[in-house]
Amino acid sequence: MDEGLQRFGVSMDSRLLSAFDDRIQAAGYTNRSEALRDMVRDYLVEHEWRSDEDVVGTVTLVYDHHKRELEQRLVEMQHDHTDAVICSTHVHLDHDHCLEVIILRGKAREIRAIAERLVGTKGVKHGRLTCTTTGRSLA
Repeated sequence: MDEGLQRFGVSMDSRLLSAFDDRIQAAGYTNRSEALRDMVRDYLVEHEWRSDEDVVGTVTLVYDHHKRELEQRLVEMQHDHTDAVICSTHVHLDHDHCLEVIILRGKAREIRAIAERLVGTKGVKHGRLTCTTTGRSLA
């Protein structure tokens, strides 16, 4: 066994364990250990965001590009935060709608504020911040 791995026991109600097993099997996990490692990583990433650590996030926006000056406002907001905006990708979904994915990096509080401003821009039909980690603190 690798010296970096440690085994531990977990006690759990049989119904809860059965539901967990069903869910992880449906998700494609081959064993409980992999599923638990992912759950622990998610928990730790959530803590990074609450602790205002250096984080990475993606903001996904869907909007009608015919809305007057909307694209220009979104670009200006990104230029206002060149220290946090790593890159953006623009996709034409159909004749009227575009999808933009903006990758942000910085302190969690700042990234949330930028994302809220982008998502809340008048004319954006749907937007979401997906929070993740720089990976430095995870094994």
